[in-house]
Amino acid sequence: MAFFGLLGDPLSEAKSKVAEINKFEEPHSKLSREELRAKTAHWRETLQGMKTADSHVYLESILPEAFAVVREAAKRTLGQRHFDVQLLGGITLHQGKVAEMKTGEGKTLAATGAVYLNALSGKGAHVVTVNDYLARRDASWMGQIYHYLGLSVGAIQHEKSFVYEEKDIEGEAVTAEEETGVQIDVKNLSPVTRREAYACDIVYGTNNEFGFDYLRDNMAQSLEQRVQRELNYAIVDEVDSILIDEARTPLIISAPDAESTDLYREFSNFMKNLEADDYVYEEKHKQVTFTEKGYEKLELKYGQEILSDIKLRHHADDRGEGRRAGKTGVKNPGHHHFPKLFPAVYQTRGHDRHRVN
Repeated sequence: MAFFGLLGDPLSEAKSKVAEINKFEEPHSKLSREELRAKTAHWRETLQGMKTADSHVYLESILPEAFAVVREAAKRTLGQRHFDVQLLGGITLHQGKVAEMKTGEGKTLAATGAVYLNALSGKGAHVVTVNDYLARRDASWMGQIYHYLGLSVGAIQHEKSFVYEEKDIEGEAVTAEEETGVQIDVKNLSPVTRREAYACDIVYGTNNEFGFDYLRDNMAQSLEQRVQRELNYAIVDEVDSILIDEARTPLIISAPDAESTDLYREFSNFMKNLEADDYVYEEKHKQVTFTEKGYEKLELKYGQEILSDIKLRHHADDRGEGRRAGKTGVKNPGHHHFPKLFPAVYQTRGHDRHRVN
């Protein structure tokens, strides 16, 4: 405590901004939705074409009023008002720092001010959640605030993507969650292409989805195949879990093996009929080579090209390794060596996204 006393209150600057935000509350409560949206449009227009350094200065100057606008929108759409501690959390996130809040203090709502402010540039803001459910829930729930103020919201899911659109259905039943204020209106999420979702001002998704889309974009053959755009700003929920625990597991992307496995199966079956004098096992180098008798059997079954065709020789030699494995007690020797021959097939699922420990 004495240490922080020497440095002063680390939140003193943020607290002064909260005081400024509170001054806007009463006058902004009298503004119409169109007037609040007009502020969004004005700020966006001003930020267009600004250099990065200048835009940072401008965002700092409008922060108090922008946060006040978000608070007013939350009151009207969700019936929830940002407390001062939530405003402090939002300011901290905008500054690029880690904000720790206790369970129940409203982290989801606290982040809306920083997300809105940094999405005004039109370059996009990402909100990284820990699973698909939270990405879908928060896009639908907090999306009401952003949509009310004129910003677009997208959600990235595994093999799916959505944009937020208000669709009020007359006579629709109210869910238990909606009665408590947690409105997860899945009907408001309309399916779109991944590229369209990423084009939104604000995008919710998991670190895996963002990460794999980034990898695929770097493998794209043309700009039209890419789905993400310029990376600008992101807020990471459960940052300790995602950047520390999850970071231990790399994201690996692969393509299906282009070579047919028919030859492997063919030679695997052939090796099962070999005798002990058809091959020589070198214990020191852990290698198996065919004897003259073994090559004669190969030539008899597959023709003379087996001796000159590199591809056929490769399959034959590898299946010889499988035969050696069978002699040393490994069940199904052909299958046993498939992981060696096809590491991408055995460790991955073709072009599908996944993790490999």
